Amino acid sequence: MKFSVCLSTGFEGVMYPIPFAGPEDFIAQGQLCERLGYDSVWGNDHITTQDYVRDLFPGKPPNFYEPLVVLAAIGASTTKLKLGTALAVLPMRDPVYLAKQAITLDQMTNGRFIMAVGLGAYREEFLAWGGSRAAKARRGDMMDEGLQSLQLLFNEGKCSYEGKYYTFKDVEMFPKSKAQPFPLYIGGHNLEAVERAARYGQGWLPGWRPLAEMEQRIADLKARATALGRNPSEIEIAPQFSVTVDKTLEAAEKRYMESGLVAHRVSLAYTGRDLSHQVVANLVGSPDVILEKIDKLKKIGVDHCSALMFPANSVGEMNEQIEWFASDVMTKVPT
Repeated sequence: MKFSVCLSTGFEGVMYPIPFAGPEDFIAQGQLCERLGYDSVWGNDHITTQDYVRDLFPGKPPNFYEPLVVLAAIGASTTKLKLGTALAVLPMRDPVYLAKQAITLDQMTNGRFIMAVGLGAYREEFLAWGGSRAAKARRGDMMDEGLQSLQLLFNEGKCSYEGKYYTFKDVEMFPKSKAQPFPLYIGGHNLEAVERAARYGQGWLPGWRPLAEMEQRIADLKARATALGRNPSEIEIAPQFSVTVDKTLEAAEKRYMESGLVAHRVSLAYTGRDLSHQVVANLVGSPDVILEKIDKLKKIGVDHCSALMFPANSVGEMNEQIEWFASDVMTKVPT
């Protein structure tokens, strides 16, 4: 089982207070996670303020940092730590330049970069970015075209693509990534995301779901990958969870429910997640309780508790939680 940490590149206001972390904090957290033995750190991707965040923090726009640039800086200050996006919003990025950025970051970090892509949680952010052209677009179709484009760009010597949203001709994308195939992970938890992960992904990075549903989606993904002629064991199952560690389950639940993450969960209720499961389905509890949850996740096929979110009121508190989880949970998970 692998464990990794999600940085606050795009979580200010969404989960953390405003202001929260700056460039020096990202570098220090990357170095801390490397020292503690985490597999990787991940950055999430936002451009502008979400409606509910604007309501919560009137007149205080959050600071959002571009994740690939932040990860490049962390890569330059670490040696073994892997680096990932959780998630890069594919419909808001040009696939040709995104492929070039991803391969360059892979090369500059000696193969340590993983790129997970997704639709983006907030349509209002997509509309703010794209204006009138976005209003007419279906993000799922853009996602599919973007993935088809990335597959060509990552793997072919010369490639062309003609779609409704993206088009390019005779592009020679070199160098290729050190890791082959390029470690492209697919975000999202619905059945469309499962299909995309089975077809294109080297990994699947959904958000948390109730355990029984997660088990079924993992089985569906593996069956679909097999049907497509792929080896399902080559697709890493890497869901994203929230972590709150305390001395008792009750204390951890209280800390979690008082955090800014709860408003974020409520804002995403349209995705169909039953919020009554948000404590039991995430890594919230005493170290012993969390270890029991991890054991259940391993049994249903989870390979990587990825891009773990640590709700906190300060960078110091976030780092304390990262250290507590590493010392009292991560080091005690059987190999």
